[in-house]
Amino acid sequence: MAKSNSNSNPRAQSNTRAKQNAKAKARTQFFHGELYQRMSDDLHLEGKGKRTHDGYLREVRKLAEYCQKAPDQIGEDEFRRYFLHLKNEREFAYGSLRVTFSGIKFFYTRTCRRDWQTLQTMKLQIAKTLPEVITIDQVQQVIDACRTPRIAACLWTIYSLGLRIEEGRNLQVGDIDSARMMVHVHRGKGAKDRYVPLPSDTLDLLREHWQTHRNPNLIFPADGRNHKGQSTATTPMATSTIQGAMKQIVQRLGFRKKVCVHTLRHSYATHLLEAGLSLKMIQKLLGHSSLQTTMIYLHLTSVAEADGRKTIERVMRRRGRSRPSDKK
Repeated sequence: MAKSNSNSNPRAQSNTRAKQNAKAKARTQFFHGELYQRMSDDLHLEGKGKRTHDGYLREVRKLAEYCQKAPDQIGEDEFRRYFLHLKNEREFAYGSLRVTFSGIKFFYTRTCRRDWQTLQTMKLQIAKTLPEVITIDQVQQVIDACRTPRIAACLWTIYSLGLRIEEGRNLQVGDIDSARMMVHVHRGKGAKDRYVPLPSDTLDLLREHWQTHRNPNLIFPADGRNHKGQSTATTPMATSTIQGAMKQIVQRLGFRKKVCVHTLRHSYATHLLEAGLSLKMIQKLLGHSSLQTTMIYLHLTSVAEADGRKTIERVMRRRGRSRPSDKK
């Protein structure tokens, strides 16, 4: 893949447009102007990432729309009714409630301070759910079922590098270090960069895919009208395009479990663990800050369970006692 001589920065341009769109969606007649901007500034000063920034603003907007008034005019009783509405009437999952609560709590403890007892005492159950994973063979089925080569290249790249969807679609030509067989993943979750190994088959596929558009900067550029704009696009393929393609593939294959693009990342980690890679190494590849986060994959691998059983049988044996299976 050719190196770019362009002075433009498509990643920065893409982020700017995304921020503008998010702001437009977040603002309403009840949440706008100085109050909106103050919360936005507070989030930036706290060092929140883009998704957290936009998500927190969105949750405050929803509260304001429900109460039909500006959030700085909302009282504690209205705040309580809103959460009871989400929990009991709309039956929000606890994960969704936690996101909502975090955004609104930030507003009332940073931007517009309120000494509400509910903010201090409200407890939300932590749902201990395990992510879905698919087998290596099922991953191959997903790639084979792609109806366009660029979707196949994108999904395989996300899987084989263990990327989040935003990390995958924003890959640039300069991120691929074919000499060292590494990929530089920019500003992952928590604004952390990392390097991940580049499999040879993935490099070949990326080179083949890049030849179809030869965009000087982007590996997965937006398609554009009439499918002719990839070579000059300054924004990457839309997240919704990748997610929509994956949804159709899963429906065609008839998977009975809930499979999405992020399932590929979970499967990457599980497959590497089953192949013998250490948890510490997988933590580094995924960009997890805490090993505790990575340890969830111990619950997803049958190999780990089988090895555990063998170890228990070997250690927990009484001296001088034989079993029928020992004589076989």
